[in-house]
Amino acid sequence: MNSISNPNPYSQYEKDLVVKTTPIEDDYIVFWNKKLGSGISGPVRICQHRISGEQYALKCLQDRPKSRSEAELHWRSSGHPHIVSCIDVYQNEITLPGEALPKKCLLVILEMMQGGELFDRIRKKISFTEKEASEITTQVASALYHIHHLNIAHRDLKPENLLIQDKGDDVIVQLTDFGFAKIDKGNLMTPQFTPYYVSPQVLEAQKYHRAQKMGNIPVGSAPYTYDKSCDIWSLGVIIYIMLCGYPPFYSENPKKQLSQGMKRRIMQGEYDFPAPEWSKVSDLAKDVVKRMLMISPNERLDIDELVQHPWLNSSVAPDTCLQSPQHMLDADTFELTVSTHNAILADMRIPDTGFVLNPSAADKNPIIMKRKKAQMEMNEMEESHSNNTQVPFGNAPPVYNDSHALKTVRDMIAFLYMPPLDKKNSPTFEEFLRVLTLEALKYNSGMRRLEDALGAEHWNGKEFTRPVNKTHLAKNLSDLLMHNQQFLQRNHHRR
Repeated sequence: MNSISNPNPYSQYEKDLVVKTTPIEDDYIVFWNKKLGSGISGPVRICQHRISGEQYALKCLQDRPKSRSEAELHWRSSGHPHIVSCIDVYQNEITLPGEALPKKCLLVILEMMQGGELFDRIRKKISFTEKEASEITTQVASALYHIHHLNIAHRDLKPENLLIQDKGDDVIVQLTDFGFAKIDKGNLMTPQFTPYYVSPQVLEAQKYHRAQKMGNIPVGSAPYTYDKSCDIWSLGVIIYIMLCGYPPFYSENPKKQLSQGMKRRIMQGEYDFPAPEWSKVSDLAKDVVKRMLMISPNERLDIDELVQHPWLNSSVAPDTCLQSPQHMLDADTFELTVSTHNAILADMRIPDTGFVLNPSAADKNPIIMKRKKAQMEMNEMEESHSNNTQVPFGNAPPVYNDSHALKTVRDMIAFLYMPPLDKKNSPTFEEFLRVLTLEALKYNSGMRRLEDALGAEHWNGKEFTRPVNKTHLAKNLSDLLMHNQQFLQRNHHRR
């Protein structure tokens, strides 16, 4: 295998899991009010071994068959350098903080991960290269290789379940959370998933289950099943995001995590490699993504083929800087980056840059089609009304139905999502943004939403006095354009 670590189980994991029934506090000091995070099963707390003083993470699960399965499969998977180790499991009757009555719980002691989640680490990096993405993929593939050869499907592979362990100069990625894991006998049926990372087969299982509940499938029909190849698809999505900063499949409706359009695109494997983010990504990286995001599991890489792919050899992957960190700055703006980047910028042209999204990606994007239709309506309005006509916008000061005025705001948004400027041949980011801002204010004088958006980034009328959060400013400016456009459309229909 290409630089893939062979499974290195500790001797304790060769034995079956023994659930201890002695009080956990005989062996550990539990800090019930110190939370590391929170998952579906509840908060993860900190505990400390009484003899060694070593700190661990404590996961509290309600004692039921599903929790027993999670603990068992995590235990069996442990001992690998890229899987968070399961140290101990207790079954105690305890009263958790905030609860009145005691209940039976499984208390799972896990290796403490100090480095946070994978994507949080990438967001904070000044530069992130394709070589680094390759190294991370190699580590995650190593973990998958280990569990798949134990015939375990993880079924919830996502960035939140990839944690960082800092060991000197080395950054170790480790897989965790076996809450949806299951032994793969070729008969996996339960549609467990997180929208961005779900494979077509899991969506098909969901569709089957719903039809079954509604009585649309005859009694006795063979169930729809899938297998651990769903993990390969999910890792393919993670690689895609690491390389560009946004997912290959997303909802066109920001209020719905998984729209019908998104389901259709996943089921049909409709995605693209739009410029500029993908223009410098190697063909080998694109090849591994394509082969992992094959609709049919039979055509998709399996784990043995994946670990042999040349891109997973970091000496082959180029040291090209990627644009992903700037698109992943804030988890709350992840969906914004997707919709704004693919919808608004697709229709923009920035002078002297040649910067434009891949036309085929734009043509397939339902958001862009809606925006184009709305823009056509605005153009019709602009032909029938003189420029700079003041139109009241709710309780806000006047806005302008002026194509050039609105273009100055669009130019700002486009610039905020551009790659970093070449400092040798271009003005600095701050200088360029200042010029664009003054231009926008010149043609949109009195637009309070614009002034508020700029004020939030410490604009003093002449310049920004603090570093600008590019993603937040782009969001506020996009909202401004959207509100302005919606009002003008409503005003046009009333006429």
